[in-house]
Amino acid sequence: MNEEVSHDLGNLDDLGEGEMRVFEDIGDYGLVVCRVNNELFALEDNCSHADTPLSEGRLRSYNLTCPLHGTSFDVRTGEHSGPPAYEGVPCFKVNVENGTAVALPLGGESGKDDDFGGIGGIFQTR
Repeated sequence: MNEEVSHDLGNLDDLGEGEMRVFEDIGDYGLVVCRVNNELFALEDNCSHADTPLSEGRLRSYNLTCPLHGTSFDVRTGEHSGPPAYEGVPCFKVNVENGTAVALPLGGESGKDDDFGGIGGIFQTR
């Protein structure tokens, strides 16, 4: 996904609390936008472990759980909860101005962990 470009998401006022919306035409995997505590968050719509759309999973609070193997990702940061995922997913800040939402990359390797497995310790699962 091109992390240098912002993405116009249009008006998301109708996206309810705890709901998700997919934007398939953004990047290689699309973008999933979630509303939690009346804030909007956006992640690349692809599990870093299994190449599965995260939007097919379950959103509970700030955690979006992959439907395939159960790893969850924090919608605020893209960080993973641990194995079987070995790294987080790219995460985007969502700004709303004049009713229009825009997803902006968080910069750098947002959502990506170091070679030590991030939250889970000093191992990788693949």
